[in-house]
Amino acid sequence: MYAKYIKRPMDFILSLLAIIVLSPVMAVTALLIKIKLGSPVIFKQKRPGKDEKIFKMYKFRSMTDERDENGNLLPDEYRLTKFGKLLRKTSLDELPELFNILKGDMSIVGPRPLLVEYLPRYNETQRRRHEVRPGLSGLAQVNGRNAISWEEKFNWDVTYVDNITFIGDLKIILLTVWKAFVKEEGISAEGYATVGKFTGSREKEEANG
Repeated sequence: MYAKYIKRPMDFILSLLAIIVLSPVMAVTALLIKIKLGSPVIFKQKRPGKDEKIFKMYKFRSMTDERDENGNLLPDEYRLTKFGKLLRKTSLDELPELFNILKGDMSIVGPRPLLVEYLPRYNETQRRRHEVRPGLSGLAQVNGRNAISWEEKFNWDVTYVDNITFIGDLKIILLTVWKAFVKEEGISAEGYATVGKFTGSREKEEANG
């Protein structure tokens, strides 16, 4: 009942209210990004949503455009400044996704929208994460975020898909706020400025081998 009839209208109302209330914060953040990192202020990237439908996700820019002598972007650890790390640590870079939620591309709670290039790398179970709208935060984000393995993340995603409740969503929202502003854990994977790319699960590699 909640997942089918209540979750989407609630997402719309809450995202609209959040955009109104947080508009001064977003305006100041955008100005600081313009000054410290330059243009564009908004980072746009195609991501797969519900039923693997591709949409354009919005985030505040958190990296520079520094490139090597061949014109290729430098690795994340070189382009992620102290200011960019602060944006990610506080999740301020995620605020423009409220417009994705308003549009219906995303939900407040759900599996995080990942790269389009990962689609052929999922096994059948992992692919189930696309049965619902991707979220601003989800079970994986409050259970380790970038500090856990890809397989663990996907297990949490599928667990969420099978157990969507109002109380569960409320707990995830509260835990997200707690971890972002109080505990500040799981911001990056060990050895990475953010997180390493998903190259496929061992189970799928063995099946294809």
